[in-house]
Amino acid sequence: MAPPLDSTVEEVVKGLAADGYFVVERFLDADRVAAMKADLGRVLDGTPTGRNDFEGWSTKRIYALFRKTRCFDDLAIDPLVWDVTAKVLGPWFQLSAPTGIQIGPGEPDQILHHDDSIYPLPQPHQEVVLNTMWAFDDFVEENGATRMVPGSHLWEAGRTPTPADTVGMEMPAGSVMFYLGSVWHGGGANRTDRPRLGVILEYIVSWLRAQENHLLAVPRDVAATLPERLQELLGYNIYPPFMGYVDGRHPRRVLES
Repeated sequence: MAPPLDSTVEEVVKGLAADGYFVVERFLDADRVAAMKADLGRVLDGTPTGRNDFEGWSTKRIYALFRKTRCFDDLAIDPLVWDVTAKVLGPWFQLSAPTGIQIGPGEPDQILHHDDSIYPLPQPHQEVVLNTMWAFDDFVEENGATRMVPGSHLWEAGRTPTPADTVGMEMPAGSVMFYLGSVWHGGGANRTDRPRLGVILEYIVSWLRAQENHLLAVPRDVAATLPERLQELLGYNIYPPFMGYVDGRHPRRVLES
């Protein structure tokens, strides 16, 4: 299942078309994983557990990710991630719901769902959501590896999966899994005594509203220091010809004032 580190854009896109997901193993080396996990741990120390069954009562979720850590700035605009996203969603896309997810011991399976279901679009429709899941622990069946339903992005409207249809996405720490917003999936049950940490960077087409309002979540003085491409991913962008303007000008001009 897992391709070599030098996976190409074409290989990832082909895997997404066939199965709805694709894993690139060990995208990050061990030192980078350790440093990022330590920084995320700092944030998690002050993060409460979930408020409902979907969030997970024993699961911590880091919202407003780009306000709380700088360790994903380069990954959000990584060339492989960027080019795959452009192939799947088209040239105009932005971040929607970047979220750290630490599944705690005893957490049961999350309900199966597909991420584009929050948008009232008729079925079938073009792909409007693409996710990347970054693993900061080894993902195994026992600790809550994400459960995917292979090929479910090709199903006709109205068909729903059962737990027997799922496959646990086991992958070593440092790996990244790409998966479509139309593929059925859910967090796995953590049957160990240790938490399992992953971070989702979710992308959507720029003509849809992002799940999280990054213009409020990330302070303007922080956004002004970020790379231009990341600024645009956070909402300082235009969907041609002029959707998203501010006082008749490109929204990045706001960051210059």
